[in-house]
Amino acid sequence: MDYMVKLHPKAAALLRRLPEPLAERIRQKLLDTASNPFQYLEHFAGQDVYKLRIGDYRALIDVDFERNILWVRVLDKRGRIYKR
Repeated sequence: MDYMVKLHPKAAALLRRLPEPLAERIRQKLLDTASNPFQYLEHFAGQDVYKLRIGDYRALIDVDFERNILWVRVLDKRGRIYKR
């Protein structure tokens, strides 16, 4: 079953600021992930979220199993994600 992808406002704002080819690549990866989340998602150590690798970027995602929603909470470059 496909999941719906929802973006936190800050993640959506970052996506709008990126160059279009990169933003499109990230959007496509999120859509691919929605069709088969656990092929792409990895558990983020020490937290109750999953991470998704997209080139040099990472997305931290909460999964709502009851409503089949992937909540993209954070989207940023790899180095900045791991400093949080």
